[in-house]
Amino acid sequence: MGFTPYDFVALCETRLFTIYHYLFRSYAVEHHPIRRNIMKNTLHMIFALAMVVVVSCITVNIYFPAAAIQKAADEIVDDIRGKDQDLEQKKPEQKQVPTSLLERLRYNGLGASEAYAAVDIDVSTPAIRGYKESMKNRFPALEPFYGKGALGENNKGLVEIRNADALSLKERADLNRLSQQENSDRSALYKEILSANKLGPDMMGQTQKLFANSWRSKSRPGWWIQQDNGEWTKK
Repeated sequence: MGFTPYDFVALCETRLFTIYHYLFRSYAVEHHPIRRNIMKNTLHMIFALAMVVVVSCITVNIYFPAAAIQKAADEIVDDIRGKDQDLEQKKPEQKQVPTSLLERLRYNGLGASEAYAAVDIDVSTPAIRGYKESMKNRFPALEPFYGKGALGENNKGLVEIRNADALSLKERADLNRLSQQENSDRSALYKEILSANKLGPDMMGQTQKLFANSWRSKSRPGWWIQQDNGEWTKK
């Protein structure tokens, strides 16, 4: 059996006890009894708060496997659009900088480096395959509108019409129809992924953001993308 979240909590507990005893011996074992009691109570409080935070982080990651969904989103977008070899070659190697408390714990050797190893996301249901195929067939018709600056990728995992002024009446009608169909398929895809993996509808927003990461990062130079702060820029 692999390293489970409960093993992670146990490991953190052991490490925190070690820190606790070290600090107590170093600073609390003094000849002053009042200082010793104050230090003891303070360390007890710090330890309790730390364990609450650690367990909370583990709970969030158990019920919303963000890393696994992000990986699935990357693979789905590649399947729909096809891998752009130029983008793959130009993509610089990025070091992962720990941002969350759980990531900092792992970075400093306090947790499991493979916290998501046991998570298996199902993205192969008949409905999911159907939505993917529908979007894959539609992409050649949408692609020219990205290039003309009439269509962009927003920060909610959906397409959004930017500027259709230079388009003919027929092109505008096609763009409206295609973008509505695309967003309908995308929304249904996200909903089906949550349902297939027994994740609640309250996680739709998080799922959309993860897919938005994939749609935007795999967009081509010159395409419109919306940043997390709402600002639109050309990639």
